[in-house]
Amino acid sequence: MLDIKEIEKSLIKKEAVLDELIRKNREIVRITANSIKEMHAGNLEEAKKLLDAGEKEMKAISAEVSKYGMDSNHIMQEYAEARLLLFAIERKELPGSRELGVAPEPYLTGLLDCMGELKRQMYESLRKGKRKDAEYYFELMEKIYDELLPLKFSSALLPDFRRKQDVARMQIEQARGELL
Repeated sequence: MLDIKEIEKSLIKKEAVLDELIRKNREIVRITANSIKEMHAGNLEEAKKLLDAGEKEMKAISAEVSKYGMDSNHIMQEYAEARLLLFAIERKELPGSRELGVAPEPYLTGLLDCMGELKRQMYESLRKGKRKDAEYYFELMEKIYDELLPLKFSSALLPDFRRKQDVARMQIEQARGELL
């Protein structure tokens, strides 16, 4: 006998779980974006609270995401970008992907996305007359770019990586011009 009704019930449950995971993914992205906003405003304690909440949510859904075959790279990339920026602002050594608890691929793209935030920090430092701080952010941008430059992989392996490398190079050139 056909078990279409059972399959339908199973798919309805799966769809509900996937809808909730998509909602949570969006929430985590919002949390990390707000944490970056707080960092740029100089509210590091609030930024840390937000990042900790985002990390907790990310860990809570990670098993479900993989169970249902969803890709969690986007949220890990956003989280990595925000956490790396916080380390930079606090003048701490940038952690690796394992230390952050994110997969290598979203770590790399998060690192490249962080370049724009570092550029913004550099501009803010210049605006406030803090040249040494601006130079710190610029040098960090260059260091990150130089370390990532040798990586040459297909888009199938590292989606969007090459484009982000090109964007990072342009950001560095723009920042160099402003710094000079």
